Parts: sequence; C-alpha cells; structure tokens
Amino acid sequence: MQLSQLLQDVAPISDASFRNVEIHGLAYDSRKVGSGYLFVAIKGEKTDGNFFTAQAMERGAAAILSENSAPAGFSGCWIQVGNARQALAKAAASFYQNPTRAFELIGITGTNGKTSTAYLIESILRAAGARVGVISTIEYRGPEGKRAAERTTPESLDLQALFAKFVEQRCRFIVMEVSSHALDMERAHFCQFRTAVFTNLTQDHLDYHHTLENYFLAKQRLFLGTGLKPPAQSVINRDDPYGASLELICAGRCLTYSTAMSADFQILDSRLEKAGLWVRLRTPEAILEIQTRLMGRPNLSNTLAAVAVAWDLGIEPAAIQRGIESCAPIPGRFEWIDCGQPFHVFVDYAHTPDALEKLLLTTRELRPKRLLVLFGCGGERDRAKRPAMARIAESLADFCWITSDNPRNEDPMQILAEIESGFQARPVRYQLEPDRRTAIREALRQAQPGDAVVIAGKGHETYQVRADRTVHFDDREEVRQALGELGFSS
Repeated sequence: MQLSQLLQDVAPISDASFRNVEIHGLAYDSRKVGSGYLFVAIKGEKTDGNFFTAQAMERGAAAILSENSAPAGFSGCWIQVGNARQALAKAAASFYQNPTRAFELIGITGTNGKTSTAYLIESILRAAGARVGVISTIEYRGPEGKRAAERTTPESLDLQALFAKFVEQRCRFIVMEVSSHALDMERAHFCQFRTAVFTNLTQDHLDYHHTLENYFLAKQRLFLGTGLKPPAQSVINRDDPYGASLELICAGRCLTYSTAMSADFQILDSRLEKAGLWVRLRTPEAILEIQTRLMGRPNLSNTLAAVAVAWDLGIEPAAIQRGIESCAPIPGRFEWIDCGQPFHVFVDYAHTPDALEKLLLTTRELRPKRLLVLFGCGGERDRAKRPAMARIAESLADFCWITSDNPRNEDPMQILAEIESGFQARPVRYQLEPDRRTAIREALRQAQPGDAVVIAGKGHETYQVRADRTVHFDDREEVRQALGELGFSS
C-alpha cells in the first residue's frame, strides 16, 4: 500500500515528498519493524517511541511518523503530525481496509460490569444464530479461536488487526470492552461504533486520570464518537449519577435501564437463588422472566444492559431469553469454588471500593454465619482507594485478611500499611499477611460450616506481578489446592 493511501485520513504538519513510498507494514514498537514498514513513534506512559527511530530505520523502516520534527541530518521519509496516536489509529484502519465498516461494533465502558455485560451480549447474539467476536479483559475470542487478553482494549494497530481477523471469520457483531485508558490514548480512535454502553463510574484509575471528572470525560468520548460518527445507539445505566449527564449528550437513540427507577428497561422483580438469579424485567414491548446462572445483584444491571442492546439490534425476545439463560458463569466474577466443603468460597475480580462493596453485600444475601474476606490492592495504582476498601471490608465482613495483589515495584508491606490505615474498629478484625498463598490457606483454615469466604481482587488473573518478575498465580487454583489439603475434593 502506498503511504499516500495509508495516510489518506491524516493531515501532516510537514507534507514532505512521501506520496509514492510503498509501505508493507506498520509498527509502533521498533523491535517489530520490518523492511518497508511505517514506524509510528508514539509516546507511552513509560517510554517514548521517538527514542527508537534510528533503530526502526536500521531494521528497514521506509518512513517515520512522529509528532516531532525530523532530527538534523535525517535524510529519509519523515512525516510530522499533530497527534501520533490518532494518526496510528487512522493508518491502521486504512491498512486493514476499515474493518469496522464490515460489522456492527458494540462498545461497553464503565468501571465495573464490562466483562459480564459483554459475555451476556455475546451469548444472546449467538443464541440468535449470529457469528460474534469478543474483545474483553479476559480474552479475545471469535468463532475460530481465542487467546488471553494482553490488556482490556488493545493498542489501535493491534485492535484493527484483530478486527480484520474477525472480518475473515465472517463476524456480524463485535462486542468490545472499551477502557478509559483506551479512550484517552486513542486506541479506539477511528472505530465506527454502532452501540455504546455505559455501566457505571466509581473510583478507580485516579493514578492516571487524577480526578473523577477526568475519568468521566474519558468515558464520555465513546458516546460522542471516536473520530467518526457517534454511535447510533447508546445504552445508559440510569442508576448511576453519571448516567444523566450521558443522556444529555448522546447523539443517537438513547435507551436507559434501571434496577430501581423508571427506565426503558427495568427490573420488576428478582430473587437471588443458589443457582443464580431469577429476574422479571420490562422492555418497551414485553415482560420477560429469565433465570440466569450469573450470581450477584450487579448482574441485574448487566442483564438489563445486555437486553437493551439486543432489543435495539432487533433480536427476538425468545433468543434474548435463551442467550441469557445459556450464558455460563464468567471466570473470576463471583465464581463459586465447590470442593464439597461445608462453607461457600467465591473468587471475584472486585478491586475497587464500589465493586468490593457490591460483592460483599451480595454475599451477605446468602445469609452466611460469618463473612470472611481476603483482598489487597495493586501496586503503582490509585493509592486513595486503599483505605477506602478497608473501611468497606470492615463494615461488611466479620474478619479480613489483607494481602498482596500485584505489588509491582512497590513495597508490599507499605501497600498493606496504607490499606490498614482505613480500619477503625477495636479490637481489630483483620490480619496482615503479605504472602497471598499463605493468606488464602489461613482464611480457608479458619472457615467454619455455614461461613462464606470471599477472595477478592484478582478474579480470572493467572499471574502475580512482583518487582523482579511475573509469576503464575491463580486464586482459583490456590483455593482448590488448599481445600484439597483440608480434605475436600470436587
């Protein structure tokens, strides 16, 4: 593809003579540059691609695209742009023949509930006979295979390549989680969304966004359009205070949902059962009674969001019902670990104050004799939520184990101390144990018949990030092994 065609939607600052340069590939990582590639130098959180332009040229790059001007003495093809991340996204879309024009793209943003909502929508669409691709925090999955997710929303070049594979697999719909980081870093730029979904917004990622308002403004971009037309349909959670602001700015059709107030899609009645949730809900055209295998009150909202999306896509009520009822429990989302022990054990991804509170309130509905909770907080992430999570755990749990999550380059004991500062009750009802494996075993040893043990924070993750290395660690595996050591087996 000629560079002029590749950059047809990009307005360079310096319009050098590059029109007839032939481009064979794109890269934003100099180590992945091949002969005839366009290297796009983007600025990341930890490094700057402009430091590696010489290496890109040595590896055969035919052109460099950057926000910087060409360095003195540079004799190759250098294109200067105002926004390299947007330019990368546009070039990637052109390189892969604008794949989002070939399917209906459904984007889901919010602090919590994105993955469960995505899986519910996917299940409904599959029940309707459609070919579907999913891009989620857990994995990227299409009709012909899946792989573990590297991040919630891939970098724009990787995202467009993934879209192109979904086109090859003849997908009619793509359901994608869209993180605030992805929106702020233009990863979803130049993607044509058919539908945008807002689940909620609570404290998280303030290490990056600094304020809750900035966090919201990043989420808001999905509903205004990411460089192309705004979504034709928006689905908004009216139970969340930020939902009202989004209702005012939605350019297309706006559908609302609520578990407690008047909305287009509304819960009329529900029961938490051992096998999941029984739900009676109202749509603009019908009342549905649905039994879902997903546990927990937050899944009432997630179910409503999925129903609203499917309804607007024209999916028949029977397929909506089949899809929700056939949706398997989501890995690491209120995942029940049953090895025959006389107490409940749940593993959940809850790693924000709001998510932890909802998780513990849901567990309380099961009326356990005691609620025991184990959690930690990630290193190099929003520090303000550490004492807040302690206050929530203390108010809802009978005893807590505070342990390491992904400490990264922070001192694990310092993280635990900041969490501990949120506890107020005396005598203390918590224990500090930095080793997560030891903490899990101690919590399960202390559990008695009729108790509920909640292991929160990592959910589906199969690793732990430490200062010097990343090691394999899966809470679910650790729980099963520990229960086996106590004499229980599934």
